[in-house]
Amino acid sequence: MVIPRLLAPACAALLLAGCASTSNDGFPSLARRDAERVSGTIESPAAPALPAIDALSADTPARIAQLEARARAGHAKFAARESRARQLVGAARGAAVASESWSVATVAVAELEAARSEVMIALADLDSLYAAERIAGSDGALIGATRDAVTALVEQEDRVLAELGTSLRS
Repeated sequence: MVIPRLLAPACAALLLAGCASTSNDGFPSLARRDAERVSGTIESPAAPALPAIDALSADTPARIAQLEARARAGHAKFAARESRARQLVGAARGAAVASESWSVATVAVAELEAARSEVMIALADLDSLYAAERIAGSDGALIGATRDAVTALVEQEDRVLAELGTSLRS
């Protein structure tokens, strides 16, 4: 057993001697190559041109009235469906999730949300018009008043939907 114990360090020394070779026969250098050096310059791109904002047209008041009418029509649909949804949610109170009454009430609430989305689309269009008017330098008073009225409708609808959602979960 003494011989293998003496041979192990000798074998390790011979193997390590092969790693200490100074010749690079066939192996590439790890030094930085010319192609890897950073050179040259780059110019920053020109700033993109901002899109031109069209001046508010003469038909803007008509467009505002149309959007307000669309919002009020959506709110009328919401109001027409609200009492039925309240009845169905009341009937589903305490029912198991996925039961028949729960499913019917959930569909009724979804119909209310669909009516609310019509009001939200009109509000988004009003927001867009308001932003364009403010960017153009106008005070936005006409659009702002209509936008505030439609926002109040959405907030009212949000309260109803939150109340029905809470009742449906209990």
